[in-house]
Amino acid sequence: MSESIVGKESFEFAIHIVNFYKKFSVEKKEYILSKQILRSGTSIGANVREALNAQSKMDFIHKLSISQKECDETIYWLELLFATQYISKEEFENLKNQASQLLKIIRSIIITTKNKTHNL
Repeated sequence: MSESIVGKESFEFAIHIVNFYKKFSVEKKEYILSKQILRSGTSIGANVREALNAQSKMDFIHKLSISQKECDETIYWLELLFATQYISKEEFENLKNQASQLLKIIRSIIITTKNKTHNL
């Protein structure tokens, strides 16, 4: 895990999401949307961790595909929170940029792995 960029980045993002959740749920007293973003935002790294321990290339791709979906879902919740004025533009842009970067990394790994698998 320590040698994996996507593992490191997804874990750091999960830390940001947990801290965001703690602050958001206390300051805004909003528990439904905040739980959704906590769930999807931390699930990214959990599925990356599972992918890094995959039993096959197909299992690896499958687990990373789940991470990709969770990452995109997290971006959705961020967009919704921003559109409904629960979070500031600065909070939104910071977390969305991190999530978007993570999504690009995950997608790139999936594409590269699929290409390598099909070329064997």
